Formats: sequence, C-alpha cells, structure tokens
Amino acid sequence: MPAGRTGNPRLQIYLPDHIFVQTYIYEPFMTADDLFRALADTTRLRCLLLLANQEELCVCELTHALDEIQPKISRHLAMLREVGIVLDRREGLWIHYRLNPKLPAWVHEVLSTTANANANAEPYVRDRKRLKGTPNRPPVRCAG
Repeated sequence: MPAGRTGNPRLQIYLPDHIFVQTYIYEPFMTADDLFRALADTTRLRCLLLLANQEELCVCELTHALDEIQPKISRHLAMLREVGIVLDRREGLWIHYRLNPKLPAWVHEVLSTTANANANAEPYVRDRKRLKGTPNRPPVRCAG
C-alpha cells in the first residue's frame, strides 16, 4: 500500500497452490503534508495554478506555458498524479491532466487562495499569457 494511504480489503481470492490475492480500495485521502509537499516545488505549483483555472490541460500546453522541457513537466505531473491531486487521461498522443474533482474542499480553497494572491505576480502572469499563445492547442473536450 502506498505510504500515507489507508485501504480496506475489497476482495480476497484464494487460488490453487496457496496463492493469495488481495486488492484494496483506497479511500480518497489528502493530508496537509501531501499537499504542501507537492506545492513546495515551483514547477508543480505553477502547473497546479494553471490547472486550477482550466478544465484540463495537456502536457504540451503546460510545457509551452512554463517554457520547460517535456520530461521535466511529465515527471512533476506524475508526482501530482501519484498523490492524487491530479488525474490524467490519454487521447491519442495527448495526455490531459485536470485537478482531481474528489479533492477535499480545503485543498480547493488553498489552491484558489494561492492563485488569487499571486494573480499579478511573476512567473504566474507570464505562464497564463504563454498558455493563451500555445500553438496548436488540442481541442477542448469534456474531462469526464
């Protein structure tokens, strides 16, 4: 089980030859430690503040907006996905990310307050401007 996660056994299966399989349902769970550890990195914070104001963004949009290389952005998004802050979906070559809609209200409040407090600060202003100018943006689709 991932560190910091609790789970309840959902299914227990006994197979021949004494092989035991057990799966877990992980309860949606976000600690302050999880969130603030994620926000402590500037790249992850910049990604989250852009995602907080968009339905979803693909990796290429975040790469262009932050003016960073794709492997760096993907690595940080993977970390955010692993702790449950963002969800992803694949559509052909595009990988789209969005905030997890099951995040607790206090997490949304922290992100909203942070975005509002930094609305006129760099590099966040530049990130939003670059996002609007992203060439060949994929079409907006329902994130569901």
